[in-house]
Amino acid sequence: MWDSPRLLNAVATGLLAVAFALLAHAGSRLLFESSAFPLRTIRLEGDLQHIARSDVVRALQGVSGAFFTVDLQAISALFEGIPWVRRAEVRRQWPDCLEVKIEEHVALGRWGQGKESRLVNPHGELFSGRSDAVLPLLSGPTGTEGEVVRRYLSFRDVLARIGLEPRQVALSSRFAWQLKLSNGLTMQLGRDSERDGLEDRLEKFVSTYPQTLGKMARNAEYVDLRYPNGFALRIPESRKPESGMAKQSRV
Repeated sequence: MWDSPRLLNAVATGLLAVAFALLAHAGSRLLFESSAFPLRTIRLEGDLQHIARSDVVRALQGVSGAFFTVDLQAISALFEGIPWVRRAEVRRQWPDCLEVKIEEHVALGRWGQGKESRLVNPHGELFSGRSDAVLPLLSGPTGTEGEVVRRYLSFRDVLARIGLEPRQVALSSRFAWQLKLSNGLTMQLGRDSERDGLEDRLEKFVSTYPQTLGKMARNAEYVDLRYPNGFALRIPESRKPESGMAKQSRV
């Protein structure tokens, strides 16, 4: 090997190329990590209606690094930790800017009650935030948020045909559904089944509503839709309202 000038020249050329590559890599890292490429601007994009300025300032204080070294995923996590932020996409904009595109949550309803209450969006995702808007109350076992939201949207579309809307949608631990409507009516839908689905029961109720409850002088307080050929009503007793008694009829 050492007696071959051609081979020695090839080895020397290879070693020289490796040395240049290492020097170039070290030089580029030193240059990129130096103050020659500082971050000067962070631009926020999106329709921001609920995000507090103080939360944004707090997130910006956690940004560190130069233009090429800043951790984009870490910056995204900082912003996604802000209440009302659903997603934050971060990208570099030459020569000294970061663009942060923020998607806010849309509050569809309130999930749970009391101190554990949170907001829920149309994707069935729970999030922290405060809202003074009048929102429906949704509830169900842990992990059913997406299903409850999906059903709420379906129930809302069906009931809209008779001018009503669900103000409360509750899924019990036994997976039975109960609604409370905008006119004060409590509706027992029961459990879903292959023979008789929830939407089918609600469709039957809506189709007969104009000829039944829609014509009543007094609003019913409770309706049970778990019957295969009709539904049961409970109507408050008008003569003795203080007694709490109610009439029950079957349609």
